[in-house]
Amino acid sequence: MPNNSRKTIFTTISVDKGTAALVEKICKRYSLKKSEVVKLAFGYIDKAHINPSEAPESIKSELAKINKRQDDIIRFIHHYEEEQLNPMIRTTNSIALRFDAIGKTLETLILSQLEASQEKHTAILKKLSEQFCNHADVINNQSKQINALYQIHQRDYKKLLQLIQLYSELSACGVMDNKRKENLKVKISNLINT
Repeated sequence: MPNNSRKTIFTTISVDKGTAALVEKICKRYSLKKSEVVKLAFGYIDKAHINPSEAPESIKSELAKINKRQDDIIRFIHHYEEEQLNPMIRTTNSIALRFDAIGKTLETLILSQLEASQEKHTAILKKLSEQFCNHADVINNQSKQINALYQIHQRDYKKLLQLIQLYSELSACGVMDNKRKENLKVKISNLINT
């Protein structure tokens, strides 16, 4: 019968006593009216695309479907790792090894040039000390300054090599090595700030 004040048309549904008892039970449990229970139930059935005439599947079969989807995702991740990530890691590792080799070559070159430079400085200092005996203190101070600069340069170069090694290790880290990556980043940050 139409209700003019609400402009809503209500209809009735006939159900058996067992279904009526179930509706009453749900109404009491959730403090709802019968019309609200019916409206919400049909809304749920429509939204979930459930066919009420078909028996619901068992929980085991639903869990098996979920497990299969998880297995598919895991297989995809493993496939992606094999096809994409592992080659990138190998390439990064080879680059890091080349970088390390270049760093060692540069180290030997710089050390040999420093030794040659130091030998030249020593010869000059000897000549100067022979010619200017009265200026020996000044020359000794210059030699100490050169050695101090050499030590500073050595320290900075070792620091550079440590940074290169840490960056190499960082680039060789896998996707799942987040903790190791963070530790390497902290080490790099500490080394730069010292």
